[in-house]
Amino acid sequence: MFGIRFAHFDSMMHVIVYKNGKIRRQGRGLSFYYYAPTTSITVVPVAGNSLPFIFPEITKDYQSVSVQGQVTYRIGKPEQLANILNFTVNHFGQWKTNDLEKLNQTITNESQTAVSAFVHELGLKEAIRSAKSIEEHIIEGLKESQPLEMLGIDILNVNVLAVQATSEMTRALETEMREKLQQDADQAVFERRNFAVEKERMIKESELNTEIAVAEKQKQIAEKKMEAKIQEAENDRKLREMRVEADIAIENHRQILIEKKSENDRKDADTKGYVLDAVLKPYREMDWRTLMALDNGHNNNLRVHLALAFRTLAENAEKIGNLNITPDLLDLFLSDNRINSDKKVTTGK
Repeated sequence: MFGIRFAHFDSMMHVIVYKNGKIRRQGRGLSFYYYAPTTSITVVPVAGNSLPFIFPEITKDYQSVSVQGQVTYRIGKPEQLANILNFTVNHFGQWKTNDLEKLNQTITNESQTAVSAFVHELGLKEAIRSAKSIEEHIIEGLKESQPLEMLGIDILNVNVLAVQATSEMTRALETEMREKLQQDADQAVFERRNFAVEKERMIKESELNTEIAVAEKQKQIAEKKMEAKIQEAENDRKLREMRVEADIAIENHRQILIEKKSENDRKDADTKGYVLDAVLKPYREMDWRTLMALDNGHNNNLRVHLALAFRTLAENAEKIGNLNITPDLLDLFLSDNRINSDKKVTTGK
């Protein structure tokens, strides 16, 4: 009524009330009555705002990429912003112009400007993998931006969600990467098979080494057995040599003994021969007849006497004309022989 109205704003709105071109009041979350014909109200939102952005860029190898993300900001100096942009509201509390869109566009442009030179120095593949670096460049560029400083904007955070190539290039990169992954898979299969072959080789080599070690041990055992046999043969040879030497020593001693005994026997025989020669020397010079006569003095054997008689007759046969030997004489010879035999038998009993 009569141009008097009531206005109410929440706490996230910074309100500046102008009357006749002069600031009458300002602050957050104001409620007041005002006279509409002479009052102008500017409302600046001071809450944090997330601004999504997406803008194209060209890489060093002349490939198109799109940088997608969002900027979180707040209006830190609403009075300063209100002096540059129009945030005046009508009596329904609506902005008369959409200068908030201009603010968002300015922030987007400043973000693109901050990252454009950096992306131009990157290749396509490198740019796609450089989201974090792009994000850091955007934050640094926005904080150093003079337009945003003039507008009183505080940058809270920047997130780069994706750096994407065109669909055709993406498919090409996917194909390339697919081939690369396939090659990696083939290489992995090759390395796995090669590893298996190497392990198999190592196992066979270990088995061969084991066989060689066993053969070497067997060779050593055989050599030890041979050495033992050689040593045993050597010991047997030495034992035989010792036995032969002992036998030789015994034979030498026997030879010495035999020689000594022979010498002693020879000396004994010489002595006996000398004694016998001395004993018989007188008899060698005597006639055998004398010897027989001497023997007959000790031996009264009739046959001896008859034998001597017959020998004498034989020696003087040319002087004898006739010789008669009677049976009585032979009977006497025979009877004497029987008498001597009986004596021997009796003596034997």
